[in-house]
Parts: sequence; structure tokens; C-alpha cells
Amino acid sequence: MRRKPVPPAPDSLDRLWEAHRAVPLIPGSEDDCCGRLAKRLDVTPDEGRDWLVFCQSLGLARETSRGFERIRGDWTTGELRDAFVGSVFGAREVLDALGESPQSAEAVFEAFEPTVPNWERHRDPEGWESRWQTRVERLLDWAVLFGAAAREEDGYVAVET
Repeated sequence: MRRKPVPPAPDSLDRLWEAHRAVPLIPGSEDDCCGRLAKRLDVTPDEGRDWLVFCQSLGLARETSRGFERIRGDWTTGELRDAFVGSVFGAREVLDALGESPQSAEAVFEAFEPTVPNWERHRDPEGWESRWQTRVERLLDWAVLFGAAAREEDGYVAVET
């Protein structure tokens, strides 16, 4: 299953590891986990939820019958990149829109736009484009952190992995 929440990409993966450490080792309810992430990361509870789901998408956390828990392990950047591409909605499509010549975030959004689900467009007819443009920008920034893309002066390019 591919999940949609994508928090803003930080300057380094340290923030991801901080979020990972904030997920409890002993399963806790979604509300408890989101509150814990929000407090530790100094974000809103909704942003804490995005981080929890993002960690889940990357295989750093999982939902059990008793709640959410942290998964212990050591992940390489390549493993995180593969999980990102495979489990985060839009990551694969954004990377597919990149080539050898730099693409602006706007150009990537134009290529990505047909994949936006219709129900998302109908849910917010006035604001869906802005919301999804932001999502594409976040996906690009995470792709850079995971080494799947590079940011150049004129835009983003794909990186051979």
C-alpha cells in the first residue's frame, strides 16, 4: 500500500531519525504516538500524524493490534530510498518525470498532475492544485535527501541508483 502523507523534507536525515526515535518501542495508540511525535519534533498534532505515517511508509514504524511501534534496525540511505519510491504515493511518478536535464518543480507537477486522484480534485476544487504542488515539492526534496534526485541551479535531475 502506498501512503500519501509527506512531511516537509528537513536539511538532513537527522530529523527523520529524530522522528523514528519518537515512535514508542512499546505500542501506543495513534493519538498517543502523534502527540509524542508532535511534542518531540515541535510540530502540530496533524504534522505529527504525517511523520508517523511517513515513518510507517519507510518501514521505520508499524501498526500492530495494540497500536504503533518503532521498528529497531539500521537502514542505509539506499534502503530508505527504495521504501520511499515503493511506499509513498507519488514518489515513483515524480522520479519518472525527471530526466538528465533539470526540471523545475512546476514542470514536474505538470507531468505528475494526471495522477492526482479525482476524489482529491472534487474534495477541494479550489485548493487541490496548491496542495498537490506542495506535495510534489516535498517529494522532490525527499528524493534529494535519499539520493534519488539532485537539485541543480535550474531544477531537479534524476540520479542513477
